[in-house]
Amino acid sequence: MMFMNQSAGNDREELHAVVHGQVQGVGFRYFAVERALTLGLRGYARNLSDGTVEVLAQGPRPALERLLLLLRQGPTSAYVTEVITTWRQPTEHFSGFHVRW
Repeated sequence: MMFMNQSAGNDREELHAVVHGQVQGVGFRYFAVERALTLGLRGYARNLSDGTVEVLAQGPRPALERLLLLLRQGPTSAYVTEVITTWRQPTEHFSGFHVRW
């Protein structure tokens, strides 16, 4: 009988989120980076040309779900109208959590 264990690498998931609203020019990326680092996640946040912010985060599902709740709120200077999310298995390895340009 086989059991799933964390050493199999299945304990990490990837959250891809595109945040809509007034989210550029209000410190949203830095807010996302600070929260993600506090949660022990890896990945990046960056502005997209359509005015949204893309966040890609990797880590345990509970920490990713917590980050998602925070992204839906955003910093006090932001106004989030929608967060489009995609859950998937990580395909790329990140070290740390950074703002991407």
